[in-house]
Amino acid sequence: MKIRAAATAAITLTALLALAGCAGTTGSSGSMPGMDHGSSSSTAAPAADANDADIMFASMMIEHHTQAVDMSDTLLSKDTIDERVTALAEQIKAAQQPEIDQMEGWLEDWGADTSEMGGMDHGSGMMSEEDMQALDDATGVDAARLFLEQMIAHHKGAIDMAQTELEDGSNPDALALAQTIIDTQTAEIATMQDLLTQL
Repeated sequence: MKIRAAATAAITLTALLALAGCAGTTGSSGSMPGMDHGSSSSTAAPAADANDADIMFASMMIEHHTQAVDMSDTLLSKDTIDERVTALAEQIKAAQQPEIDQMEGWLEDWGADTSEMGGMDHGSGMMSEEDMQALDDATGVDAARLFLEQMIAHHKGAIDMAQTELEDGSNPDALALAQTIIDTQTAEIATMQDLLTQL
């Protein structure tokens, strides 16, 4: 009888532990709001602390930054450009190329599938092909002024994108970069607006 009682107790204890384990698992996922950062998304790796907003921010900002670098390269290839404007173009390149590399690394680490994301339209401050051609064709002061005007619009678009990331994103590194973009590019807009009055 003692053996049967002990076996029954063991079975009962095992069942209770199993139930407790199930309850604990359910409770840990259901009672921790804010802990699921989109890990079930098809675009992010399950282990990544990144949601769809983070992935969208990184993939779109890479494209946005790439165009800013291209615009800077176009200006820097010209002669007789005000040295203050060329210094700004160098500064933009120096800041944004490492950020492109950083965000590409994130997307790889996150296991993000961006193949279904369309390219950026001409919103968000993106220049059209005609805009880029106009910059390419411009010379001297006209080129400097056009670069500044285009880059101001471009920066304003980046700031809007970064603000959206701050509101909707979850990845700490991406949020930190979004704030850096807002701070840096707001300051650069002020510099460019000041330069426009002096050319």
